[in-house]
Amino acid sequence: MPTTATMDQPTATTLTHEEREVLHAVGCGLRDAEIASALAIPKDAVAGHLARILAELGLRDRAAAIVHAFDCGLVVPGHGPRRQTASPVPRTVIGPAREPRLRISVLGPLRAWRDGQPVDLGHLRQQAVLATLALCPDRTVSRQELLDGVWGMEPPLTNVVPGYIYRLRKVLRIGDSPDAVIQRERCGYRLVPGAVKVDVARMEELVTAAGTAERAGELTEAVRICSQALDLFRGELLAALPGPFAEMERLRLTERRIALVQRKLDWQLRLGRHSEAIAELWALAAAQPLNEPVAAMLMSALYRSGRQADALTVFDRTRRRLADDLGVSPGPMLRRTHRMILRGYDAGLGLTRTTP
Repeated sequence: MPTTATMDQPTATTLTHEEREVLHAVGCGLRDAEIASALAIPKDAVAGHLARILAELGLRDRAAAIVHAFDCGLVVPGHGPRRQTASPVPRTVIGPAREPRLRISVLGPLRAWRDGQPVDLGHLRQQAVLATLALCPDRTVSRQELLDGVWGMEPPLTNVVPGYIYRLRKVLRIGDSPDAVIQRERCGYRLVPGAVKVDVARMEELVTAAGTAERAGELTEAVRICSQALDLFRGELLAALPGPFAEMERLRLTERRIALVQRKLDWQLRLGRHSEAIAELWALAAAQPLNEPVAAMLMSALYRSGRQADALTVFDRTRRRLADDLGVSPGPMLRRTHRMILRGYDAGLGLTRTTP
């Protein structure tokens, strides 16, 4: 039996007037005793009406009735019950705002702010549903995708996705429309374009701008912009969020961050800012001991700062780790950097001084 009605525009027109009254009261979160008091009917009558509502609409339980009341327009989040007219009012979607009032951060623990104030996003699986929508911009995410991405091989016994979407819509709402932030479509759900500012989108905008600056020969500006992009990463990515989707995105965004750090450090080395790059290269090499490009960059920065012995030590340490952990020898880039340092040292070549 489905959790909610499967119609695109669910209605309660098949119910009696009193049953509709009970349904929108249930949708507002009222208990049976409260409904009985509000409608001046016996409590047992409320239970009877609810049982007929579930049977008539093919709903599983009270939670499904709440979702249905929302979907068919009997309840608007934050505004109490709303009577449905004979001709259902079509849904409206708030157009993109020039400056979105809602911000979502995924480059760290999942967080959201509305008008600068933090929003309580609920428990972790509900947060994982929102993170999936935020990381799949410009497309609809189906209920099955959400189930697979958040629960993996252990799906819930019932389709709880509509309930999670309902609660997220409620806490993230902007204005009166339930579709203001999370839009319900025939095949699933999506964030309304322009309604939300997501930090990962801003990060990609900055990366594009940094690349443009590089192509224009403005490496100092490229470093500055890339540093702004990296500043958006704050703490453990999607910390504690469950499910295969969050795990894959955690790995993808980690690799993205490492690639950005390497790109910025390469620009700094090309600018002759070797000492400035060394500290960050040491930290990155410690976190990525098998990353040969990072080791080569660190060796080059040390060499050009007059620290040949330290550069050779980095090569020896990386060579041992590659042999012990992977059973392989250093690749061409690392070997070439090593040879360059040995030739430069043996021939007594002058070293480039560090730019202040």
